[in-house]
This record gives sequence, structure tokens and C-alpha cells, in this order.
Amino acid sequence: MTPDHSELNETVLPRPERAILVGIEALTEESRHRMQELLELVRAAGASPIGVMVQKRGRPDPATFLGHGKLEELAGEVANEDADMVVFDAELSPTQVKNLADQLQCKVLDRSELILDIFAQHAHSREGKLQVELAQLTYLLPRLVGRGVMMSRIGGGMRGGIGVRGPGETKLEMDRRRLRRRITRLNRQLEDVRRRRDTERQARRQSGLATGSIVGYTNAGKSTVLNALAGSEEVAAHDRLFETLDPTVRRVDVGAGLQVMLSDTVGFIRNLPPKLIAAFQATLEEVVEADFIIEVIDASDPEATGHHQATQQILDSLGVLTTPRVIVLNKWDLVSTDSAQAQTLRTDFPEALPMSALTGEGLEQLQSQLRNLVRERRVHVTVRLPYNHLELLNLSHSRGRVLDTDYQPEYVVATVEVDEETLGQLRPYLE
Repeated sequence: MTPDHSELNETVLPRPERAILVGIEALTEESRHRMQELLELVRAAGASPIGVMVQKRGRPDPATFLGHGKLEELAGEVANEDADMVVFDAELSPTQVKNLADQLQCKVLDRSELILDIFAQHAHSREGKLQVELAQLTYLLPRLVGRGVMMSRIGGGMRGGIGVRGPGETKLEMDRRRLRRRITRLNRQLEDVRRRRDTERQARRQSGLATGSIVGYTNAGKSTVLNALAGSEEVAAHDRLFETLDPTVRRVDVGAGLQVMLSDTVGFIRNLPPKLIAAFQATLEEVVEADFIIEVIDASDPEATGHHQATQQILDSLGVLTTPRVIVLNKWDLVSTDSAQAQTLRTDFPEALPMSALTGEGLEQLQSQLRNLVRERRVHVTVRLPYNHLELLNLSHSRGRVLDTDYQPEYVVATVEVDEETLGQLRPYLE
């Protein structure tokens, strides 16, 4: 008997939302890369880019972003292509959102809201969800009027999707006072998160292990590098933008009996909105408190140098440019050694380590550099420990190295290599 597939044939999967991308062309190479990045962000959010429109002008129109003629052309494209949304490669003002929604009769998103939507999809822990909601509500507060107009334009048949994830449509019913109350509560909850994280960091400090943070542009392979160092696949690593949102801290053996604590962080991106950085302060504090930083760069990306510059700007805003850093050129297996790309990378990053976290190439060299960083944090001292304080000898062994011991009648003379925190406990017994 032939199976009846009529029911399967009638099943229609929901199509991705169709998006038109809009930007201002400043006739620079960077602006072209920005539009390519916007396209990747739209795909990461789950939409289907169906068109790109760029206007050559020095600055956006303060009322409608685009000029009058270009806006009419865009409205025609939206109607002809049955577009669900238009995504602008800029941060739109509340006035621009309202006017554009009036003209285009569809969802209007800017770059910041698109990134927030991707973050909302990838936030799984309570902390991550709190941070995303805070960023979304902070973004929404000055845009309530324009946002309400936009949602009324797209009508009751709207099935949700990009731009309406996270707190949900109930946020449209909130007045500014209720929004501010909710933002205040979220800040209090995140302050609790910061205190808890600070307690956890203090506990890690007491272990005497050096702490490092892995940073870099989104999708550079940070999680894959952490997995390679840890020798496991416990951290989710996928070829998607902003795959890592909730930070992960792992104890990693770097050889020669040395261990470090490494944290994986949210990926960076050009022009990451300052409010977003502020909302993720609890997560980014892992970078601020780190003893060293591993910056991961996607060596196969033509924009590798630009991505490094964007990372530099964010690290500068966090005040950690002087923190010791190892730069890793990841995905080196995808770069031809005699190519122009390889030559550019060697010129731009002469101290960087070529590596493939996927194949293991360069892993031993990275471990060696991390061992050197750990040793640079340690000092050699000689102490005289009374026999009723031999626990300090054990502490020196667990947090560093005991290089020599001489057991005398009243005390033990020990030469040790320890970090600054352990040295503080040994200081009363220094020779």
C-alpha cells in the first residue's frame, strides 16, 4: 500500500523574513565591508536578505536617513519584493524610525536592534537574558513612539520574528515610567550578578592560578581555541556570529605543571553600541580582571586587520590595552602561506602566533607563551618558615613552585617561586 503523503505535502514551513539592507556609501573601503557585515548579521538573525540599497551622500538625512527620492525608490522596492523589513546600517533616531515606518509600511530596524535580536536568540543563562533585556529596554525607552507606530503599521498579522524577541510585545504596552522601573530592577539584579562574579573571581584568585580572557571579533574561533587548550569540546563552537554570549570559565593545563583559568567572552564587532557594552559589563568584567588576554583573529578573513582595530577600540574602552596579550592568528590552515593575505598578516602582526585550533597547528606554541606569561607573574624569594607554619610551604607548592628546601632545627629555609598574592602571605617570613 502506498503511504499517503498528502498531509506532508500540505505542510508549509514558514519562510524566513525578507529583508532589504540600506546604508550610506561614503566611498570608502570600510563602508563596503560594513554592508557585507550587515548582510551576515541579517542572516545570523534568521532573515533572508533580498536586496541592498546604498545612497552616496556625506551624512544621513536627520528626518528619514535617506533623501526623498531614494526613500520613494526604497518604498517601491519594499512593495515590489514583498519585503517584511528594512534594516539600516546605522543607529536610527526615534524620529527616523517613526518617519520611515510611515513611509515604508513595514518593520524598520537599525544595526543596534539587529545585534540585540541576535543576542536575544543566543542568551540561555539567567545572566545572559538579564543583560540582553536590559540592553533592549535601554534601547527601546527613547523610541517608544516610533516603535509603536511601526508595530501598528505592520498590523495584527505579524508573526513576530526579528526585532520583537526578548522582552516581547508587552514592552509596547509599557509607558516610560514602567520601563524605567523595569530597567532599575534589571540593574539591581545585574548588580547581584556582578557581586557573585566578583566572589567567584576572588575564589579563583585564592587558588593562585593566573586568569586569562579570550577576546576577539565575533566568529573568530574563540570557543574553538578554548576547547583546543582545554582538550575537550565542552564549550559550544559553531560557525555563527555571536555564538558565545554567556561566558565560560575553564581550568586549563598549559604544561610543565602549570594551570590557568581561561574565560571565553562575547564576540566583538565594529561600532558595538556603548549601551550594549554597558549592559554586558558583568560579563566584560572577566576581561577587565584578567591577568592576561588572548586575542583571537580570523586569519582567513580579508578584514582581519580591521577586526583587530575594532577589538582594540573596545579593549581601550574597557581600560585594558596595557594588559599582557597574546595575539593568535586562528584558522591559519585556511590561508595559503605564500598568499598576499599571509604576507599582510605577517606585516601587520609580526608578534602574532599563526594557529589552527581545528587542526592543532600552533597549539604547543600558544601553551608555551601562556607558560611564559604565568612565570612572568611570579617572583623568586627565600623564606624562613617556622615548623608551626609549614602550611605556607604547601601553599607555595600548590600555587607556584618550591625550588629548594633546607630543614634546620627551628625552621625550614625554602626558595620558592610564587605569585604576588601568595607572596603577601609569605612576606613576614622573607629572608
